[in-house]
Amino acid sequence: MQKNKKPLHVVSFVRKTEQLTFVRAVRGGLVNMIPVLIIGAFALVFRFLPIDGYRQFIQTFAGGVFDKIFLYVNSATFGVLSVYMTYSISRSYMKVKADPETVSGGAVFASLVAFFILSGAYLDFETFGADAFGSTQMGVKSMVLAIVAGLGASSLYYAADRFFRRRRSYLFSPGADREFNRMLSSFFPILVVTATFGILNAIILYVSHDHSIHNLYIRGMNAAFSHVKAGFLKGFCFVLVSSVLWFFGVHGSDALEGVMDDQIVGGMSGEILQNKAFFDCFVLMGGCGTTICLLIALLAFSRNRAQRRLGITASIPMLCNINELMVFGLPIVFNPVMLIPFLAVPLVCYSAAYLATFTGLVPVIGSATEIYWTTPILLGGFKACGIRGLLLQLFLVLVGVAIYFPFVRMLDRESERNGRRHFSAFMEYFREHEQELQNKRVLDLDNIYSDVAKSLCADIREGMSRHVALYYQPQYDYAGKCVGVEALLRWKHPVYGILYPPLVVKLVTESNLLAKFEETVLEKALSERPAVLRRFGENVKLSVNVTGGTVTTPRFVAFCRKLNEQEPFAGKNVCIEVTEQTALDLGEDARGYLAELRGMGLLLAIDDFSMGQTSLHYLKDSLFDVIKIDGSLVRGLSASQNCREIISSITGLADSLSLPVIAEYVETTEQREILHEIGCDCYQGYLYSPAVPLE
Repeated sequence: MQKNKKPLHVVSFVRKTEQLTFVRAVRGGLVNMIPVLIIGAFALVFRFLPIDGYRQFIQTFAGGVFDKIFLYVNSATFGVLSVYMTYSISRSYMKVKADPETVSGGAVFASLVAFFILSGAYLDFETFGADAFGSTQMGVKSMVLAIVAGLGASSLYYAADRFFRRRRSYLFSPGADREFNRMLSSFFPILVVTATFGILNAIILYVSHDHSIHNLYIRGMNAAFSHVKAGFLKGFCFVLVSSVLWFFGVHGSDALEGVMDDQIVGGMSGEILQNKAFFDCFVLMGGCGTTICLLIALLAFSRNRAQRRLGITASIPMLCNINELMVFGLPIVFNPVMLIPFLAVPLVCYSAAYLATFTGLVPVIGSATEIYWTTPILLGGFKACGIRGLLLQLFLVLVGVAIYFPFVRMLDRESERNGRRHFSAFMEYFREHEQELQNKRVLDLDNIYSDVAKSLCADIREGMSRHVALYYQPQYDYAGKCVGVEALLRWKHPVYGILYPPLVVKLVTESNLLAKFEETVLEKALSERPAVLRRFGENVKLSVNVTGGTVTTPRFVAFCRKLNEQEPFAGKNVCIEVTEQTALDLGEDARGYLAELRGMGLLLAIDDFSMGQTSLHYLKDSLFDVIKIDGSLVRGLSASQNCREIISSITGLADSLSLPVIAEYVETTEQREILHEIGCDCYQGYLYSPAVPLE
């Protein structure tokens, strides 16, 4: 028992960490930022791709128009990235709180005001010169301030809003529309946030004798690194702090860009072994955390298909060292499982690369060497140090993969536990609200259940034919002879086992996979027909369910035509049970398709038949060969005389049309005897057998 104690503590800690409001807010904000980050990063990739002919083309063609376009895009993304970050985290925080009474737009405005106060929007050029407010304060160097403003201002706004609402201390304009009054009610909370951050900013700057929090932050980081001995140790500390910042959602390389410029590169006149190109080539391969190694480990060793799909999606950006999809999608940020390898791999790579350079195994990267951080792996190593640089990169990647490997397996286990927990909650929700969800799309639910549903859809799409399993429920006549079997859908998920059949139908319908799925089921049933005959008797009728929306389409008829050409249906006693009668529109085209199916030798059955006008309508053109009585009528036989009369009418009508009748849900001898008395002598239900697999 003691052996399991520590893992359980780790799992509990991971789950508690994931549920913290600030963790969810930062993660959500960063995930929402991914499109902006990727667009900006690819603008850099295309602008500085280290291919001489390409570089010359974009800089000279049409006056350098392409170079300018990439510059514009990069400036509009990374140039004001901290502003976007503040907005995104604030919006995410308010979404986590999910209070319909709070004006979340007010929190976003309050956070932006707080950010501009902290970053020094009041610094004019005439007074402060190079330290004046501009893109430096709004770009990547202010990411820490963006997170502080986004979280701090939003939480303060939320608390102030609740305080004023409890005391009904808010502005209101009679006669104005609701949206105007909602925004007006955010005045006092925004005022509280603005005043608080303004006062704190003034106090901190008064004590520190600096002119902005942004400048104080840069100066503080430089001061901290200035006490570290130049050389290996300073670079080691830079990699460590940068990775730690990344783990907490801060772009470490960007947040420490001032340290890189002033301490690592500009402050090492006697240190020639490392420069920015050194870190980009040998430490930040695939981005922070040397995540190219994690990518390879995921693709090679992970058993989690969702994580492998994420790896495939993230692979192209990561070849150019853009890893936001991996960092925030896996996620790595605030994920205790990934903390150790995320810190260890870049430190090991840095140490090994430094040693290789120090001993002369690879040449020193010259200060004039033009290697941008978006240069793809291997190409960057070759450009920097020739073939020896390329081989060093390969060696470091192999070492990194080995370090990430056990943690990828650990992540698999944790993901499986989370998946099972979320799946169980989703199944409980679906069963409780099944009737209500008939008119709603589960893929569009505004909660975690939609994520589970989408994941299941992806699994079904990927493994549709491999994991379809059919169970067969036999049909017996009154004498006890098996006269047919119905193939009932089962889909076996590789992790969760057999899925609830109505859920499978719901998911494939919403994801436009229903037609393909039903074709797969029919094809599998036909392939298993020889085994069915061996088990249940020679030439028993094999019935397969197909929805009304599929059976009357040219696609399904063409599919059946193809199967018929391969092996004719004639004489095989194969029956298509048409379900969802409300979806069956017997227009001229539909009647033609049904007639063609019958012409191939297929039998057609009406499922869930009653004496309603819709059901009777299907009999007038003699397109069906079998009637299956609505199960609700059979269930009500013992208690309701009306059910008996309706079934008696159905059997009488069927007898006059020479159509066999099958009763479903026959569970008791009493039901069978009543059915026999009123003219129904073919039964399917638990009285005889549940649906069973062939094995």
